[in-house]
Amino acid sequence: MNTQNPPDYRNDTVLPLPPEVRADAWAVDAACSGNPGPMEYQAIDLQTGARVFHYGPVRGTNNIGEFLAIVHALALCWNQGLHTKTIYSDSYNAILWVTKRKCKTKLERTPQTEQLYQVIARAETWLQTHDYRNPIIKWETQKWGEVPADFGRK
Repeated sequence: MNTQNPPDYRNDTVLPLPPEVRADAWAVDAACSGNPGPMEYQAIDLQTGARVFHYGPVRGTNNIGEFLAIVHALALCWNQGLHTKTIYSDSYNAILWVTKRKCKTKLERTPQTEQLYQVIARAETWLQTHDYRNPIIKWETQKWGEVPADFGRK
């Protein structure tokens, strides 16, 4: 991959993005130490490289974080009128959960995870009450490298 920043064939981004990746997009990712464990997620603007939002850490799982990151991005796009902005996620499960408008986690509901379960319920309600149009695209890590929102802890 060309690591010049930005590559000379792109003038729509400060990041070294593959040609097939839209720059008018946000990339989301989650990180979790343990499963469950301290979980956080964030979004990065692919045009500027700036962090759009960050949440956590809270006790959870990586899949929950990936799901909430997509919903958070969709809700923020909705509120800002960005109905065509693309959202990239490297999590097939999270994209599927968002499409089905349901977080299919097996995380045990305990006093430690109750606050996160309230956030999940709010996200599911938002998905069920909003007809978002933003494309959600699977980030192809094998072809493109780590998603730009990656926390770099692998």
